[in-house]
Amino acid sequence: MTGDHQTLALLLFSTFVAVTLGITTWVSRNRRGSEEEFYAGGRLFSPMENGFAIAGDYMSAASFLGISGLIALFGYDGMLYSVGFLVAWLVVLLLVAELVRNCGRFTLADVVASRMAERPVRIAAGASSVTVSVLYLVAQMVGAGSLVALLLGGTSDAARSWTVIGVGALMVVYVSLGGMRATTWIQIVKAVLLMAGTIALTALVLVRFHFDVDQLLTTAAERSGHGRDFLAPGLRYGGDWTARLDFVSLGLALVLGTAGLPHILSRFYTVPTARAARRSVVWSIGLIGGFYLMTIVLGFGAAAVVGPDTVRASNSAGNTAVPLLALDLGGGAGSTGGTVLFAVVAAVAFATILAVVAGITLASSASVAHDLYASLRRRNARPYSEVTVARVAAAGIGAVAIGLGLLARDLNVAFLVGLAFAVAASANLPVLLYSLFWRRFTTRGAVWSVYGGLVPAVLLVLVSPVVSGSPESLFPGVDLRLFPLQNPGVVSIPLGFLAGWLGTVTSPEPPDHARYAETEVRALTGAGAV
Repeated sequence: MTGDHQTLALLLFSTFVAVTLGITTWVSRNRRGSEEEFYAGGRLFSPMENGFAIAGDYMSAASFLGISGLIALFGYDGMLYSVGFLVAWLVVLLLVAELVRNCGRFTLADVVASRMAERPVRIAAGASSVTVSVLYLVAQMVGAGSLVALLLGGTSDAARSWTVIGVGALMVVYVSLGGMRATTWIQIVKAVLLMAGTIALTALVLVRFHFDVDQLLTTAAERSGHGRDFLAPGLRYGGDWTARLDFVSLGLALVLGTAGLPHILSRFYTVPTARAARRSVVWSIGLIGGFYLMTIVLGFGAAAVVGPDTVRASNSAGNTAVPLLALDLGGGAGSTGGTVLFAVVAAVAFATILAVVAGITLASSASVAHDLYASLRRRNARPYSEVTVARVAAAGIGAVAIGLGLLARDLNVAFLVGLAFAVAASANLPVLLYSLFWRRFTTRGAVWSVYGGLVPAVLLVLVSPVVSGSPESLFPGVDLRLFPLQNPGVVSIPLGFLAGWLGTVTSPEPPDHARYAETEVRALTGAGAV
């Protein structure tokens, strides 16, 4: 893409960035600067607004770019991500949303610490939340790099690197100036744009095939080079026991991980009541469900219209399948229609990335300030405000995410998010469920549960084919593989639950039944909730 067409696409990018920076600036002039305002937006959002914001937070680059790319390359097996991401919301709705809103103030650690010794629990939960957030941020950075490199004419490493750095800088600005209120409005705008863009592309794909889904799938299978196998299980996760176990591991991580994601849990604190939190989830499920159904059409549409070989030639991980599909549907490379549609889709995808990284950065910086800083600060030290620490933490987390994003730029973004989900399901979900539902749960059990899931998950990734030992690894020239699976969830998730149980039954401290009863009443009725 050259000349005027590049200018048009970059103009749309710049317009969205300018609008979102304007929202951030306006909000920053109309806020009180309190912790509740910075972390939770004053708890003033309606269920519909928060539902759109949750959807905007959840429908990330992994969904729009990564899942469609995997379906375009691997057919049926790529749909696992769409199904897993969607089914996960049933866990959130039934087990987490209302109870978390009643029990906490700003972070996951608030829920657990409400009935435990605060300092060790907050340190453990804060460390876990930051780890999950950084992994999730890396995926968004990789998506941004792939998108802008394609826009600027290929796979320029310099373009991808500078894009990653630019996205990191923008997310720090959004969080530092606007806090939760600005982040929420950015996510609402992004959700509307993403749904509109996805609906338009889905309609164009169906029109291309005369609304004949069978013809769409048949054409995709023919162009894939795999025939009918493209539409059957096993192309990516079939074959030997390792691939099949990887399939199970990924499914567990996707279904269970959402309920442990810090940036999703923090959204339940932006509404005034638990009932509003539950209604927010209902709104978000409707939006997210429709979106993931459309990603399936887009993935098979990219396979049928563009072809897996062309997608793979542009980006080996498939991250550019949807922009290439838009280019073709609009009239092809060099046409004004193709350029306009491509530019719109690229701008929407970029909006997706900016909104999600802002939400994740806010949640992780809140964990650093509200959990780690508040727990580790010495009593005689100068008491900086939590909001100040959170702003500094946003810059530090952004720098780490930029570095890792540059390192992992050749991996599929949906795959990277799958790793973040595995860590969240291993470290955060067990301690959250035990705290809400197990009367005998103790402080030792809480700490062991977090570290018992977090440490194995991270270590197994480090010694897996993700890092070394294969051409697709981060370090393809090195072989440190000790664990055969790419996703650690099937091992690390049970270990997190087991460690929490073992820590509790071996704990010398008796369980505090009175504090559990108080937490249970607050969780179920909202009495005493902030």
